[in-house]
Parts: sequence; C-alpha cells; structure tokens
Amino acid sequence: MMVRIFPYRAIQFMAFDKYKKILSKQLGVSGHIHRPVVGAMAGMTAVICTYPLDVIRACLAYQMKGHHRYTGIRNAFQTIYLKEGGIPGFYKGLIPTLIGMTPYAGFLFITFSTLRTSQRYWDDRPQTTQRCWCCRPTSTCSVEGVAGAVHRPYMTVATGSQWFAGTDDYIYITLVGTEGCSERTLLDKPLYNDFERGAVDSYDVTVGENLGEMELVKVEKNKYWVHDDWYCKYITVKTPSGDYVEYPCFRWLVDDKEVVLRDGRARLPKDDKTRLEKQHRRKELESRRKTYRWSEWQPGFPMSIDANTHKELPRDIQFDSEKGVDFILNYSKAIENLCVNQFMHMFQSSWNDFSDFERIFVRIKNTISEYVMQHWKEDFMFGYQYLNGCNPVMIQKCTKLPEKFPVTHNMVADCLEREMTLEEEIKAGNIYLADYELMEDISPNSTDPCTLQYLAAPICLLYNNSQSKILPLAIQLGQTPGKDNPIFLPSDGQYDWMLAKIWVRSSDFHIHQTVTHLLRTHLVSEVFGVAMFRQLPAVHPAYKLLLPHIRFTIAINTKAREQLICEFGIFDKANGTGGGGHVEMIQKAMRSLTFRSLCFPDAIKARGVDSPEDLPYYYYRDDGNRVWDATKSFVWDVVCIYYDSDNTVQKDEEIQAFVKDVCSFGMQDLDCCEFPKSLKTREDLTEYLTVIIFTASAHHAAVNFGQYDWCSWIPNAPPTMRKPPPTQKGVVDVKFIIESLPDRGRSCWHLGAVWALSQFQENELFLGMYPDEHFIEKPVKEAMESFRKRLAEVSSAIKIRNEGKKLPYYYFSPDRIPNSVAV
Repeated sequence: MMVRIFPYRAIQFMAFDKYKKILSKQLGVSGHIHRPVVGAMAGMTAVICTYPLDVIRACLAYQMKGHHRYTGIRNAFQTIYLKEGGIPGFYKGLIPTLIGMTPYAGFLFITFSTLRTSQRYWDDRPQTTQRCWCCRPTSTCSVEGVAGAVHRPYMTVATGSQWFAGTDDYIYITLVGTEGCSERTLLDKPLYNDFERGAVDSYDVTVGENLGEMELVKVEKNKYWVHDDWYCKYITVKTPSGDYVEYPCFRWLVDDKEVVLRDGRARLPKDDKTRLEKQHRRKELESRRKTYRWSEWQPGFPMSIDANTHKELPRDIQFDSEKGVDFILNYSKAIENLCVNQFMHMFQSSWNDFSDFERIFVRIKNTISEYVMQHWKEDFMFGYQYLNGCNPVMIQKCTKLPEKFPVTHNMVADCLEREMTLEEEIKAGNIYLADYELMEDISPNSTDPCTLQYLAAPICLLYNNSQSKILPLAIQLGQTPGKDNPIFLPSDGQYDWMLAKIWVRSSDFHIHQTVTHLLRTHLVSEVFGVAMFRQLPAVHPAYKLLLPHIRFTIAINTKAREQLICEFGIFDKANGTGGGGHVEMIQKAMRSLTFRSLCFPDAIKARGVDSPEDLPYYYYRDDGNRVWDATKSFVWDVVCIYYDSDNTVQKDEEIQAFVKDVCSFGMQDLDCCEFPKSLKTREDLTEYLTVIIFTASAHHAAVNFGQYDWCSWIPNAPPTMRKPPPTQKGVVDVKFIIESLPDRGRSCWHLGAVWALSQFQENELFLGMYPDEHFIEKPVKEAMESFRKRLAEVSSAIKIRNEGKKLPYYYFSPDRIPNSVAV
C-alpha cells in the first residue's frame, strides 16, 4: 500500500499543477471550471502511472490463507509479467477504474483547493525556500505523499481587519515585469468565501518564464452583484526565481477601479530607472491631483480639501465604520452619559449659585476636574493653567509693560514678594504677560435673539513668585485703557476680582478652541495632508513616513465643517464666538501663523519661557521638548537612510513640490506665514517633517485631551458670557456673576462637547505604533524600534514625576499621544 500511495500522490499533485498551467495559460480556462477538470486529469494520470502497483497490491491483498501464489512484490511482478502477457497484464481493468476515478479526483481537488487556501498564514513573510522542478518528486513524496495537501502558494493577499473591509466582488491580479506580464488572473477558490475581513488568502497565479524582474502588481475589482468596496492591506508574490516580494497597498478599491502597486521599498525619483517605473510614478500623481483638489472654505483660511461632506471624500481618507464620527450623535451620547438631558433645552435659564453647577458635574469626574472644581477660585490655580492647562501657549515673558496696559508699582506692590519694584521684577525676569488682543472686535454670537452674548479682549499681568508659582497681578478686560476699562487687582473686592478672572478664562477658552486647537493643529495638518497626497507618490519615503500622521485628519475636519463650525452648527449652540466670530478669529490668527511658530522649541523660545530655572514647573515645555527631540531624532534617522547628501534633497523634485504646494496653495502664499517654498539641506527636511508629525500627534494631544479636565467645570472655562464686562468696580456680586455665566442649556452643550473631544477612540493608534508596514527596509524598522524605546523612556519619566501629584501632567506622555489629528 505504502509503495503505491507515495508515487501516486506525488504524480497526482505534480500533474495537477502542470495541467492547471496548461489549461489557464494556453487554453484560457480559469475560474470555477478548471479545478474539477484539472483534478480529473491529474487523477487519471496518477492512476495510469501507478496502476501496475495497484494491481500488485490487489493480488497480494486478496490471496486466501494457506494458498500463497505470490511470495512478495518482486515475485508478483515477475509472475504477472510472464503469465499474463507482459505489460498489458498490469493494465487489466484500467478503463472501469478510470471511469470511477474521474469524478472522484475532480471532487477531491475542489476540496483540496478549498482546504489548502483556507488556512491562514501565520507569518506575513514566508521564508524564501526554493524547490526546483527536478527535486519536486522527492519533496512531494516526502510531504504531499504523507499529508496529501501541502503546497507553496505563489501569492498571498491580505484583507484589512476594519469593519466591511471584505468583499464579494471579483478580484483580478496581473503581474508586470521587465520582460512581460502575467495573464489576468481571477483570484477565486470554489466553496470558499474569499477576501473576508482580516483574512490572508493564498492563490496560484500563472507566471510566464519571460516575466523578468517584477515591477508592478495590477489589482482590479469588478462588480459581482452590487459594488462592494474592498480594503487590501498588502500582496506578497513569490517570483519564478523563488523570492518573495511584498507590495503594500493599504487602500480601498471601490467601484470597478484598479490600483497598481509598487514593491515595498521606498524610492526617491532618482531611484526609478525603468520607463515603466517613471510612468507609474507620474500617472499616480496625475490621478491624485485630480482627486485631492484644494478649496477655500472661508476667505483667509488655510486651504482645505474640495469636499462639502464626508461622503464626498476619497474612500481612502474616510473614517472606518467603527471610527465614523457624527458630532451630533457623539454629543448626544456624551450628554446621555453625563446625565444632563433634563437641562439640555433650558436656554435662558440661569443657575442658582456656583454649587448648582455641580448638578451637571457629579456624573463623571476625574482627579484633575474635581481638583479644579474645588480650587478654581484661587489665584494659584488661575496661574497654573498658563503653564500646564489645556492652553499653555499664552504666557510670555514681559520685558516692558505695553502702553495699553498702564499698571503701576503702587497697584501691585502688596503682591510682590522680593522687596523689588515692579520695574525691577520685570528686569529680573519675574513678570509675564497673557495678551488676548486677537479677541478685540470679534463679533459675539447673535444666533439666539433671546440671549445676548459678549466677548472681551483682556490683558493679564502674571507674577512668578518666590515659590515659582504663577499668580495674576492685574487684569484689564479691554485693549484700550480708560475710566470705563479699569484694571482689576487682587486687592479689589472678592467678586470684582473673581469676575475679572472668569472673563480671562472665557477668552482663553475661545483662543484655545479656535486658534490653538482648530487652526494650529487641525487645519494646518490638513494642509500638510492634502499637499502630501497631491505631490508625493506612495513609494516616496516621506509619504510612507507621514501617512500614519494624516490618518483621519481630513475626514474629521470635513465632518467639522459639515456639522460643527458651519452656519447653524453645533458651535453656534453654546459658544460666544459662534455665528461667525470663530471665522473672524481664524482670519486674524492667520497673520501670526508662521512656520517657525510650529517648531516647538522655537515657539517656546520666542515667548521667553525656555528657561527651566525661571519656570521649573512648566511641564508642557519640558515634556514637549522631550517628545520633539525623540521625534526629530527618528525623522533624522529615516532621512539619512534615503538622502545621502544635501544635494539629494535639493534634487528631489517631489519633496520640493510638496513644500511649495503647502506654502503657495495650502497657506495661500501669505507673506506673513513665512512657510518655506524649498528645502536646501537634510536638516531642513528633517525639521519640516518633524513639524508635521509633532503638530499632528504630540501638540494636538497636549491641547486637546485635557479639555474635560480643565473646562468641564463651567466657571473655570465659560464658553460664553451673558453680561458685558464690568466697566467699574464695586458693582459685582454672586448674582451678577451667575447671570453672566452660561445658562443651563449652553452649559450642558459645552460639557458634552469637551467630554466628547477628550475621549480616545477604540481603534486609536498612539505615537510610535505603525501596524501598517509601509516601510519594509530593515534600517527603517530599526529606527522605528529605537523611536519606540525612546518614547517609552519619556513615558516612564513622566509617570515617575507624576507620582503623588494632585495635578499630574500627562498630555505629552507618548502612550497618550495618538498618531494623528482624528478627534
């Protein structure tokens, strides 16, 4: 039995492969029909070749006990040959056997193909072991003869794991080499559901001997019944030479469209040598520029993508279904979770007193938000937020008092601790300033005719006392000094000083939401993202490096323009700058938005707050510098892998076009923005790419995910004010303040907003996580691993520092920094 079955199985599987190639390549038979036909032919071939052994097996098996005619295999062979007429004697009964074998073998190979390819690959990169044709019978006997179903695939296709990534449509593959193309092959297995979510399927693809060196893989999707989008992660191809080549895809195939993939090696334009490679590069960018078009959503804004709704976006940059963001739905969910539904529609209904705000605060608390609720009235808490709150970018060193803010020494003498005059404190570097000049003349929200809303443009003088605490010294609620614009002081009445601080906190909230958060992370990151898609092909190393940090950014911004900051959007419901004021703010803020202001160390230094000795508790600065340095070091490592000199940077026309597109179109070539139009050195390129990654990941995390911590207690960050700023002292009491603060309805909308914006997503990817392997080169993977180790060290240091602190600062901890702006 064993002597017969080993060669039988070996011949059967060899013949199956050979006949399949003949039918598909020479006769054009493919799809469902070729498997039973080829299986039947392979079974018949194996029977014919091994039938003599089967005859001998039958003769030996059916001898009666005590009547042994044959003494063994050799004796049986000799006896049959001599007494049964030679070779024909071994083939008696062959025809009935073949008739019975044909349907059996056909069904066998349908089952075999299904079972063989249903097994998932454990390893996405198979080892490149080769078996030449002459060795195949031996290996087949040893492996297939025992298992009966072992085979090395020519190709593996990985489907994404996100919702609805799989497809029932027809998928075709064509391999393109330097010498020719393979046939257009339908990837299909009978009795098997191909391209399921998270699956890695294997297929045999007929490849001609003259294919040459592999260059491209063409993937096509054709409708089966209705269009069924498919997300392809990657394709791995075993070439005729036995090598395995990976082709990253990580994109959606929609409608009856195709994608053409390059292998996973990152390449600069100079690295493409063949006409086919250069042509593919050019056509990819031509197609992208038609898809990713610039549009001006509002005059004076950074340019955005040309899409009015999320559905109009290219499928590749839309949200995954599980990440799908609907602001109205999310806010409603937040309000339900916070149990404030009963207050939602109570507009124009004031709270009774400060403790009344706790009625919408008791449901969800954390260490920081509760501490803020308990200490918000205290000056140290007011000043601390300039260092480590959710908008720690306003404080700047005061080297000279501005004329518009005429604070005198006598006004603040009682607050100074070092027995120095105000002028001496300024010279010693102990005085700081927070100027909300941008808020001047911004139109307040007038969308609700029943509620008047007000804004202010305050100036606040801050003092770094002997314990290195930042304390407020003086507040002026307008930019123009005068009798109707008094300077409020800590020595004033309790409620005068409290309301002045509340007005500053409200203005700080508006600057944070619209400028620090929306403009300087969301909108700027979208500019970088659109320019990247327009100017960098998928094989460019900068594209591979930046893509994880653009994930969902354009989608979240489009949703925001569709539901949040549009006319009559959610922003209008609760914010004093709704109804158009937020648009005016961004238009004004664009005048001070420069490239250098996005470079974290430069921005810190420009505000004069770079000295750890002067401000030892400025954790935003310290942690931000650590993450900036780690990111820049990683980017430098990657840049040096592909750019061996400054000249290589200068001659990379794609990276130069990318930088120019950002400045000339994304930033509309504004003289004030000072964005570079070209890059000269590897250091320039490293800094530029670091700005993009840091802005989209670390800085967005630092100014976004603390919103619930610092803004959920309404008096600490009022989204609107219902009374104008006081023009004189001595008229403010608790009732006046309560009537100035947001009503119940707006308070609830605000609370739902800051809660929703502060939540991480279930499928969040944090800094250093690169599950989609766009890079396949070992040096880049080593750089990524070094990056992760350095980030882990930063996280550990932050965790140790925060131990035992009542106000821990963790917004720059890398394990809490998502890769991109996606919320």
